[in-house]
Amino acid sequence: MKSVFYLLDTAPYGSEKAFGALNAAAVSLAGMNVTLGLYGDGVYLAAADQDSTNLRMPNLSDILYSYGELRVLVHEPSLIERGLFDKTLIETIELVDEEDFLKEMENLDSLILF
Repeated sequence: MKSVFYLLDTAPYGSEKAFGALNAAAVSLAGMNVTLGLYGDGVYLAAADQDSTNLRMPNLSDILYSYGELRVLVHEPSLIERGLFDKTLIETIELVDEEDFLKEMENLDSLILF
């Protein structure tokens, strides 16, 4: 396997899925082409300046800055549906439409859902 697409469709807080997806993607960076796709409620991870202090959890959006080589695609329609399009987003993400998001998922060797 040379490339992998991790698809996160759940909110970054309230479950371990986002944290698990980020860790799995980070580990995969050694020797693979890795893409993290944020879809549905997963797009909340793309919001900049998150404060997770009251949740007693690490700030997951800050982790994206730590892995600059991780490609992060954000499903633009999901972002718009959740009213986040006009919010400040992390600079390292790529906004893609429905068609391009699906193409990216299809073009990689493996798809892992979180």
